[in-house]
Amino acid sequence: MATDIQKLIGTSEEDEDEEMEMDVKEEGDDDDEEDGEKHVDATSMIAGVDGGMPTRSSNNNRFQQHHQIQEQVGTPGGGGVRRCRPIEEKERTKLRERQRRAITARILAGLRRHGNYNLRVRADINDVIAALAREAGWVVLPDGTTFPAKSQGPRPAGVNSAAVSSQMVSPQTPASLKGVTSGYRSSGELNACNMKGVFIPSSSPYDLPSSARSQNSSIVGDGGGQTDSHPLIGGSMDNVGDKQIVDIPLKLPERDYSNTACIPVYVMLPLGVINMKCEMVDPDGLLKQLRILKSVNVDGVMVDCWWGIVEGHAPGEYNWNGYKRLFQMVCELKLKLQVVMSFHECGGNVGDDVCIPLPHWVAEIGRSNPDIFFTDREGRRNPECLSWGIDKERVLRGRTAVEVYFDCMRSFRVEFDEYFKNGNISMIQVGLGPCGELRYPSCPVKHGWRYPGIGEFQCYDLYLLKSLRKAAEARGHSFWGRGPDNAGSYNSRPHETGFFCDGGDYDSYYGRFFLNWYSRVLVDHGDRVLSLAKLAFDGTCIAAKLSGLHWWYKTASHAAELTAGFYNPCNRDGYAAIVTMLKKHEATLNLACTELHMLDQHEDFQEALGDSEGLFWQVLNAAWDVCVPVSSENALPCHDHVSYKKILDSAKPLTDPDGRHLSSFTYLRLSPLLMERHNFMEFERFIKRMHGEAVGLQVYSN
Repeated sequence: MATDIQKLIGTSEEDEDEEMEMDVKEEGDDDDEEDGEKHVDATSMIAGVDGGMPTRSSNNNRFQQHHQIQEQVGTPGGGGVRRCRPIEEKERTKLRERQRRAITARILAGLRRHGNYNLRVRADINDVIAALAREAGWVVLPDGTTFPAKSQGPRPAGVNSAAVSSQMVSPQTPASLKGVTSGYRSSGELNACNMKGVFIPSSSPYDLPSSARSQNSSIVGDGGGQTDSHPLIGGSMDNVGDKQIVDIPLKLPERDYSNTACIPVYVMLPLGVINMKCEMVDPDGLLKQLRILKSVNVDGVMVDCWWGIVEGHAPGEYNWNGYKRLFQMVCELKLKLQVVMSFHECGGNVGDDVCIPLPHWVAEIGRSNPDIFFTDREGRRNPECLSWGIDKERVLRGRTAVEVYFDCMRSFRVEFDEYFKNGNISMIQVGLGPCGELRYPSCPVKHGWRYPGIGEFQCYDLYLLKSLRKAAEARGHSFWGRGPDNAGSYNSRPHETGFFCDGGDYDSYYGRFFLNWYSRVLVDHGDRVLSLAKLAFDGTCIAAKLSGLHWWYKTASHAAELTAGFYNPCNRDGYAAIVTMLKKHEATLNLACTELHMLDQHEDFQEALGDSEGLFWQVLNAAWDVCVPVSSENALPCHDHVSYKKILDSAKPLTDPDGRHLSSFTYLRLSPLLMERHNFMEFERFIKRMHGEAVGLQVYSN
C-alpha cells in the first residue's frame, strides 16, 4: 500500500519520513496546547474565585497566563516544560498520518484520471480543496483565504475560511461533477469533532440557492460568548472551546430544476402486456393507467415487441395484432412510443415476471444444433439469445441470424408505417444480446451465477471457437486459439483466479490478444445489426442499450466487464470503440445504471469493490466526447425522493461546462405500486423537474 501511495504522490521515502516527522511534531504541539489550556483553566479558577464570580481583572490575568503558557508549551525550545510523548502514541500518530496521506493519494489519482485536474506531483489536500473551490466559482488566494466571487453575492460576516477547508472531497467524485464536494470527513476528523451539534452534510452544498450556500459555509466560525441562531436552518450555534458549532437538523432544501433543459420521460409498460397469442391482456385496465400517466404529462411509453411472439410459430410468418391495438390506444391519448425490438427470451432474469421464449422453430433448430446458442467453458448452453457466431452462418432455415433480425424489423416497419410517418414512434431500440443489451450473457442466473461473481467467458460454441482459431492463426500464434483456462467460474472473485488477479494473465500477450478478439466480436455484432436497423427504420432514431456492470470496477482487471465483452481494465478505455460504432450509425446510447450509486454504502457492494457512479460517468463522457446522444433508464425499482434526486443529478449535471444532459429517460416500470397515491405524487414531481418546470421547493430529511 505504501508503495502505491508513493507512486501516486511521487514522494521519495526520505522526503516522506521527513514530512511525517514534521507532522508528528506539529501534532504533538497541538496536544501540548490542549494540556496547557486545561492547566490555565484550572489555575484561573483558583485565582479568579473571590467568594463569587470571577472579576474582570481575574479574567485578564487568566488571559495573560493562558498566552504565556501557550508560548512556553507551543514553541520548541521556548523554556517551557514539554510533555514526553510515549512511543505508542507517536506510532499511532504516524499511522493516522499515513491514513490521511492514503486518502489524499486516492483523491489525487481520481481527479487526475477522471477530471483532468492539473495538480502538482506533490499536491496535498489543500491543493485539492483549492482546485475544487476555484472550479465551483470561489476565489482562493495563495495564503488560503477563500471567499465567493462577486456573482455569488456578499460573504456573510463572521465566516472563518477554515470552514471551507474542513470538508474533504470524496475519492469517487465523477468527472462531470467536479467542483461539488460530498462532505466526507476522515475518521480522525470525526473523532476530533466528537461533540454536540457537529454538522456533516450528506448532500452537496450546491443543492442550495447561492445565498443559502454562502450562509451554509459559515457553520464553524470564530467564537463569541453567545448562542446565535442560523438564518437558514433555524438551528442554534453554541460555543465549544474556542469554536462555534452549529446544532443543525439534517435537512436541506433541494436543488431547483426550474428553467433547466426539458428531458422527455417515458414509462416502460409491463413485460406481459401482450400474451403469447399476441393479444392484449387487460386493455381496459391499461387504458385507465395510461390516462393517469397522461394527466401528469408523461411524454410516452416504451413497449417490447417480442420476437418469440410475433414470429413464434413459423419462420417469416408475423402476427402484430396485439401491438396494433396497443399502439392505437397509446396514440389516441397523444402519447409517444419507444419500441424495443426484443430478440431475446424473457424469463429467468431479475425483474422478469413472465416467460416469453425464443420462437418455437428456433428452439427446434437448437435441439439439433445447440451451437447456435452461447456456450461456456463447461459446455452449458444459454438459450436466452442466439450466439453472435451465427451472424453470418445460414443455419436458421437457410437464413443467417442477421437476416432473421432484418426481416422482422422490415415487417414491423411495413406494418406500422403510418406511425413512423406521423412521428408517433420516436425511437426504436434494437435488441443486441441478453436482456436486449449489447453484451455477452456472462452472468446467467440459471447457471448458478450470483452477485458479485465475475461471470464466465461465453465463446465456446463451435462458431465462435472457429473465429478465435482463425484470428490466432492470422496473428501467427495458432496455440492462442483457445479460451483462458485459469479464469475461474461464475462466482469467483478476481483475486481467486490467475487470469483476473493483479498482474494476472489478462495483461499478458495472450490475454491482450484474447480480450481484443472477444470485445471485437461484440462491436462487430452491434455494427452489423445496427446497419440493417438504420436501413429498415430510415428517418427514425435508433438506439442500443448498454448495461452497467459496476462490480469489481475498482480492481485493476475489471473482471465482470471483461467477461461481458467490455475490454475496460484500468489502463484502457473499453467503451470508446462501442460509442464510435454507435456514432457511425447515428444511434443513441441507452445506459441503464443511473441510480445504482445509491448502493455505495451497501456492505455487499463495498466488498465487490464496485463503483457504479464512476462507470456511469466514464461511459457517459465517452459517448459525449464523440457527440453520441445518451438516454437512460433506472435499473432498480424507484419510488422515493432520494432515488429520483440521484437520477436528476445524473440527467442534468450541475457543473457540466457545456450544459449537456440526457436526451430522454425511461422509467422502469408501470406497476400497481407506482400508482399508489404517495408514490405517484412523488413521480409527478419528478416528471416536472425533468421537464424543467417550477416545483415548490421542499425540505427533505437526509
